Amino acid sequence: MADFQLQDKASTGAPRRRFDPWLAGAAVFFVAAAAFSAAPALKAGPTTLAGLLLLLGVAGVSILGLVAIRGSAAGGNDADQAEGFIDALSEPAALAAADGRVLAANPTWRAVMGEQRRLPKGVAGSSLFAALVQARKGEMAEGLLRAGDVDHTARVSRLAGGRLLIRLTPIVVAAPAAEAAAPVPVAERAPPPPTTLDAFAGASPFGAALLEGVEPFKSRILENNPALTTMTGAKAGVMFGDLIDPASRTEAETRLSEGRAGPFEVRLARDQTRIVHLYLYRAEGRVVAYMIDVSEQKQMELQLAQAQKMQAIGQLAGGVAHDFNNLLTAIQLRLDELLHRHPVGDPSYEGLNEIRQTGVRAADLVRKLLAFSRKQTVQREVLDLGELISEFEVLLRRLLREDVKLITDYGRDLPRVRADKSQLETAVMNLAVNARDAVRAAKGGGIVRIRTARLTRDEAIGLGFPAAESDVAFIEVSDDGPGIPPDVMGKIFDPFFTTKPVGEGTGLGLATVYGIVKQSDGWIHVHSRPGEGAAFRIFLPIYDAPAGVVAAQAAAEPVKPRAARDLSGAGRILFVEDEDAVRSVAARLLRARGYEVLEAADGEEALLIAEEHAGTIDLLISDVIMPGIDGPTLLKKARGYLGNAPVMFISGYAEAEFSDLLEGETGVTFLAKPIDIKTLAERVKQQLQAA
Repeated sequence: MADFQLQDKASTGAPRRRFDPWLAGAAVFFVAAAAFSAAPALKAGPTTLAGLLLLLGVAGVSILGLVAIRGSAAGGNDADQAEGFIDALSEPAALAAADGRVLAANPTWRAVMGEQRRLPKGVAGSSLFAALVQARKGEMAEGLLRAGDVDHTARVSRLAGGRLLIRLTPIVVAAPAAEAAAPVPVAERAPPPPTTLDAFAGASPFGAALLEGVEPFKSRILENNPALTTMTGAKAGVMFGDLIDPASRTEAETRLSEGRAGPFEVRLARDQTRIVHLYLYRAEGRVVAYMIDVSEQKQMELQLAQAQKMQAIGQLAGGVAHDFNNLLTAIQLRLDELLHRHPVGDPSYEGLNEIRQTGVRAADLVRKLLAFSRKQTVQREVLDLGELISEFEVLLRRLLREDVKLITDYGRDLPRVRADKSQLETAVMNLAVNARDAVRAAKGGGIVRIRTARLTRDEAIGLGFPAAESDVAFIEVSDDGPGIPPDVMGKIFDPFFTTKPVGEGTGLGLATVYGIVKQSDGWIHVHSRPGEGAAFRIFLPIYDAPAGVVAAQAAAEPVKPRAARDLSGAGRILFVEDEDAVRSVAARLLRARGYEVLEAADGEEALLIAEEHAGTIDLLISDVIMPGIDGPTLLKKARGYLGNAPVMFISGYAEAEFSDLLEGETGVTFLAKPIDIKTLAERVKQQLQAA
């Protein structure tokens, strides 16, 4: 049993006095000391004055000592009474000294704290010792005492003799409520139920409604804010589900029943082109619904996705077209060679000519792919928008036939644009032909309208050009046909996508238009609703150069040389082409016309040949895109060996794709693939004569 445990009790219930050996020993030695002090006085006799005084002093000291010993015994009795008191307490209690020593404790304390002789220190008792300091000042204090994994509230009070009484009360932590088995698909419930919309929801720019019932799509509106009325036309008493398009409402109900949380993306019944995010907050017996219009955000997301898709398809189409151009060039050059051997009247001429016409059609298909991928060769010139359409109008009327009426609307102060004339005419023609086919298929005929105008920034934004920064040139081709279905709208510019029957369309018309507009630094927007026709709107940047500058540029342009009739010539040509079929045939045909041709399969080989024949090469003909060293890089490295010799690049890509790499170079021309021997021989002779 511990030293500080409480004493046993007598059967009467009163505590028996505890024997203290230290106190008894002190009393015995005190009595002995008094007797030894009185011995000299007794021996001398008490009749003398000194002896009498000594006896009186010893007697007084003895009386005081006995009183002190009795008081000590009484204090022990008080301690026994305090120990008996804490033993009678039901809660854990202990008697402690000011320094934290445990003087006595009841069984409940020992069950909780164990047989510890001191109060715990550190994290477990840091709060308790602060309470001990406060209790020593005579105040009732509380602190925390941790035993095991349970925190207890310790109440500390001061007793007589500076001792401290500590009583413990366990802190009861309420058990967390069990979560509902079924997930709540809307926001957490928060009583009490709302009876009206708060001031924030009432004045918010997004729609808000208080619904009666826990099924949002089957509940009626108790109250709604003005924003919801503007958005959906809602008012009190209307079924909330009637505000949402049935198809998207069914999808939202399915998600809600599956326990999915919002927001739910739905379309409005009033205008199915409007898309909103629906948030639901469930209270006791009611639902608060919030609607946020995200139509513009979704439109921007769709435009971004479309642009990324078109860019990826364009890169693929450009790569395919480049390789196909090399094959067509080899085929056409070989046909030129065969046609030279089998002229008109030869039995083989007709078959060879049919092959040639097929190659021309294939080359046109490649040009469309390059236009879509924005890698077609561009020859920009300053064009008057009104003159461009008016000159082209005669051809358009022949294309549209008698059952389709063409109406042109020329606005005032029409601007000039800087673009490729043939490409722009091709774009307008493709749009007009598509409009003709749409009205003829729907009702056997109709109206096609072409409108041109100068638009301000605000007008352009309102008509579908969100990035407009200033005035723009505007071309619109519209019809009164059935319009474009919404499910087809996102695919109309995809190459090879067509709604026409098999054999009636290649699916490259609108893809070509898209590429031409983008390559002209423009923007195209489609406006169409079912039953109201379709309108394709082209926005082009305005060319505002002063008239004097335009005249100076026109005067500075070199006069194009006439096509040479005599295609023979003389000179040394370095021909660089990685496609063997193109290089070998072209070199052989040029040699047949009197030229000396040095062939190189790549840039590295061409550099070695140029170094070997430094100063003697009259013309460099090079492909642009080659493995290793490309054409522009080859020119920069070989310029020291070529001197002032002219350079001709041949490629299926647009000149703009590499023109920035030729900065500072002179005497450089460009010939687009596919090429034929007549065109190649004419350009070679022109370059050599000019040099």
